[in-house]
Amino acid sequence: MTRWLTDDEQRTWRAFGPVLRLLVDRLDRDLRSAAGMPITYYELLVMLSEAPDRTLRMSELAQHTNSSPSRISHAVGKLEEAGWVRREHCAGDRRGWLAVLTPRGLAALKTAAPTHVASVRAHLVDVLTPAQLRQLGEISEALLAHLSPDSPETPESRGH
Repeated sequence: MTRWLTDDEQRTWRAFGPVLRLLVDRLDRDLRSAAGMPITYYELLVMLSEAPDRTLRMSELAQHTNSSPSRISHAVGKLEEAGWVRREHCAGDRRGWLAVLTPRGLAALKTAAPTHVASVRAHLVDVLTPAQLRQLGEISEALLAHLSPDSPETPESRGH
């Protein structure tokens, strides 16, 4: 039997989807305008900058971004063209590839970071009260734990 949404649940759901799209679109436009990179590339550069030796397996990048290997390969190819990333073979794994953040990529990230932080602050952090921001953090962590590919599937998470 279908559990239809209540009026309050429907109102929340109908506000949530557009907010996600509008926020990501605004952050993306701000980064493209100021730093010449889309938010997806920025996120990849951040992941690499935080990884040991600024290096991750391509398969790890795909997993962390919930992307297909071909999509990550295409994105890393664009980052290579910009000189921000280079690919290397994995030692001991003929089929494995690593993505390595270059000094030029780190410099591009450092240039883009202030714009990104200012945009996140202007369009999210400073719009909410401290209590709302804490609630959003808790809500986001709960959703991430539920939606993460690593989360165990329970009857509740399947809707049974």
